[in-house]
Amino acid sequence: MGDGKGSTLVHLLVVVLCLVAFGFAIAAERRRSIGTLHKDETSNATYCIYSSDVATGYAVGAFLFLLSGETLLMGVTKCMCFGRPLAPGGNRAWTIIYFVSSWATFLVAEACLVAGAKKNAYHTKYRDIIYAHDFSCETLRKGVFIAGAVFVVVTMILNVYFYMYFTKATAQAAKKANRASSTVGMAGYA
Repeated sequence: MGDGKGSTLVHLLVVVLCLVAFGFAIAAERRRSIGTLHKDETSNATYCIYSSDVATGYAVGAFLFLLSGETLLMGVTKCMCFGRPLAPGGNRAWTIIYFVSSWATFLVAEACLVAGAKKNAYHTKYRDIIYAHDFSCETLRKGVFIAGAVFVVVTMILNVYFYMYFTKATAQAAKKANRASSTVGMAGYA
């Protein structure tokens, strides 16, 4: 990390975790619950029968993988608040911009995934209305998990750029500190 490139392992792990989260979000969208309205002939009540609820599990998996990628990156960079200082200049400015942007997109992605998982898990079970003309089964709108997946990819890209500029800014600060301290000579007198 001394030359400002950053750890390839960190780059790789963040990208892989985000891509797995993206895959789970896409799988959740494709496997959303679908409800069909049925009428019980004996009691004359209407109720909904839902397809598989596996999309909720996929959305939670996407949530956890994205969270682990963000946690890894923030742990390595010490959330930009602790550790070595950043050198003033363009790299520090880009680091701050990418840091704030990646957190914003991360929060939106996580909100889409959690809200989608919650709404997908909610099912209207039974209705005691005899004449339910406008009754429909509650289902998740199309595109909620897709929106989460798009924000997962944007978060991944911003995280990669954040880490790249973070390592450049910390390497510049270390070089400036070494150069400044090398001019102070404290030689012993003989």
